[in-house]
Amino acid sequence: MLRTTTSKILCRGTARNVISLHRLANPNLSVGLLNKRDLTFPTSPDKASAVETMPIVQTLIAPSPDSLGFSESKVKKGHRPIYLDMQATTPTDPRVLDAMMPYFTQQYGNPHSRTHAYGWESEKAVETAREHVADIIGADVKDIVFTSGATESNNLSIKGVARFYKSSKKHIITTNIEHKCVLDSCRVLSEEGFDVTYLPVQPSGLIDLNQLAESIRPDTSLVSIMTVNNEIGVTQPMEEIGKICRSKKVFFHTDAAQAVGKIPLDVNKMNIDLMSISGHKIYGPKGVGALYSRRKPRVRLEALQSGGGQERGLRSGTVPTPLVAGLGEACRIAKEEMQYDSDRIKLLSKRLIDGITSQVQNVVRNGDPTSSYPGCVNLSFAYIEGESLLMALKDIALSSGSACTSASLEPSYVLRALGADDDMAHSSIRFGIGRFTTEQEIDLVVDRVVRHVDKLREMSPLWEMVQEGIDLKSIQWSQH
Repeated sequence: MLRTTTSKILCRGTARNVISLHRLANPNLSVGLLNKRDLTFPTSPDKASAVETMPIVQTLIAPSPDSLGFSESKVKKGHRPIYLDMQATTPTDPRVLDAMMPYFTQQYGNPHSRTHAYGWESEKAVETAREHVADIIGADVKDIVFTSGATESNNLSIKGVARFYKSSKKHIITTNIEHKCVLDSCRVLSEEGFDVTYLPVQPSGLIDLNQLAESIRPDTSLVSIMTVNNEIGVTQPMEEIGKICRSKKVFFHTDAAQAVGKIPLDVNKMNIDLMSISGHKIYGPKGVGALYSRRKPRVRLEALQSGGGQERGLRSGTVPTPLVAGLGEACRIAKEEMQYDSDRIKLLSKRLIDGITSQVQNVVRNGDPTSSYPGCVNLSFAYIEGESLLMALKDIALSSGSACTSASLEPSYVLRALGADDDMAHSSIRFGIGRFTTEQEIDLVVDRVVRHVDKLREMSPLWEMVQEGIDLKSIQWSQH
């Protein structure tokens, strides 16, 4: 039976030795580095999708773990898998939940009601949250617009700018490794007659700054490049990109869903005009996000929806006070504890990578190892399928870098953009490390990964040939 607790956090040192989260009725889960109790985590992976619509293929039924030589790992009552899928979503910090609860139960007024105390106190909570969101990115508080999440913010930024300036500027620049919502927004605009340039990336995952500068035209209205990639963790040179865009007098938008609260950001220093923010990627609630939209110099947007004109007329609809309060608190905590979290995640990331690569051969880290967020580690294991490894690791919540679904067996478009072979793209696993990850969990994951990779390779004829010194590239495979 699920038991939910919310409690004030008793903090030690830097307010860090937490934690009482939504918990399952089992007090025996290992405590670990942060004295963590039982955590309830979501399990849906944030799988990448192909840039273009893939052809329909026959649905293939994946083999069961038993057929692969593994006994199926069942989640026992009261236990949850280890959660290492932080790029998909993060658990809500209990302090965030505490900040939200009063606006669900007592202070439930509409923040746009100006005639009574219920509305006033809700409005105050919304404006306090707006200050915290602005503070974490160095923005003016009046430049923050609340939305339902980064997907809406991305749509509003890209479509809003393009449509407002379409009479004189109908060219947009982005990259071929952006989030699906950015690529789909650009596709929609292409169908409306806009010209979209998709910049390729280098094998490191970084863009070529010279190529960006050369791609900007007199009719370019917007450059949209994400800060931290959600699949490989590569961090683009934001300050340099911002300088180029400002010198060319084009607007610069960035999808910072995976970056806010994790790396230092300053919209003025980086010359960012539009920034998309997500609540549930920074230990806040789902269903809320924000858009930073610069007013000086002003960025003009065409709104996507009509209504009461809330949020500067850019996002009509009642602002959800509890969710916004949670987003604000998540930003406040993230700014206060960013350095601590960053240092700790770096250590855990190194522990994971060193633990795996010291025991497993032919492992490739995807993306630039230096210009990347350490909490996102994407590894390809040669001569095995990533999906097979995920099936074997049933007690660990991970994501495959491959975009395989029942309707598409294409590998990740992000890894293909880096130049990875299809086999290596299919063999990738994304490890997402976060605030509540413990050393014990990392050690257990390393042990499980090493053990199951060895088992899968024992069943692989390709691995056997490699061990015998046969160059697979020299083999002429017959077509059947």
